[in-house]
Amino acid sequence: MKGFEGNKTLLPLLPGKSPFQGSRPILIHVLESLPPGPKAIVIHHRKEDVIKATMAFEVEYFEQGVLNGTGGALLAARSFLEKKVQDKLIITMGDIPFVRRSTYCSLLEKLGARPLVVLGFKPQEKKQYGVVETEGEKVTRIIEWKYWSTYPRERQAQLRVCNSGIYAARRKELMRYLPLLAQKSHKVLKENDGRTLHIEEFFITDLVELMARDGLHVGCVIAEDEDEVMGVDDFQSLIKAQEIFARIER
Repeated sequence: MKGFEGNKTLLPLLPGKSPFQGSRPILIHVLESLPPGPKAIVIHHRKEDVIKATMAFEVEYFEQGVLNGTGGALLAARSFLEKKVQDKLIITMGDIPFVRRSTYCSLLEKLGARPLVVLGFKPQEKKQYGVVETEGEKVTRIIEWKYWSTYPRERQAQLRVCNSGIYAARRKELMRYLPLLAQKSHKVLKENDGRTLHIEEFFITDLVELMARDGLHVGCVIAEDEDEVMGVDDFQSLIKAQEIFARIER
């Protein structure tokens, strides 16, 4: 997060002397909102701070040695998935604090025989979010902004549901598709320390297309409102998250 050297998932929802200092870290709120069950956190930036802040939750930690995308984070936790017996799992983000437990449970309930369920939302403005493409009730793929932004306006208007980046999956099917995900890398231009580099990344969204192409039924649940799935990406969104949390507390 530009302008902040720490791990943004540990930023406070309850500010103190400044918006960057206070209590109720975002990640703690996320962990307490999740349904019961074993949990893992994928770590990288300021990993020692994250471990220290979350030790009371008895989670397992898996390091993503290189920041190589959401799919790379999932692949980093593959051993956690291999040894668990739970049939269903949730994949969520440490910087999206306000997803309700009832929403997480709705994702799990929607799974049924489906291998994967996407948490979507309908924002007032789609901005640069990925959008969910469907055929009837089946999700066929997630289209990133750089692609759908080139579509005719009529086609863009039809794509109303955006992707939150949060999913529920059946473990058995997910484990079958992880090797395919590991073979589907993307070359992405990223700026790092003033240099522009080509980075190899993996995207969880590719799982949707891989499964749909094999005829599997990927589902979708729509969040109640846009604020529920907002991410804390910059100073303005941090201030907004703290205002939302204050309303929730009241």
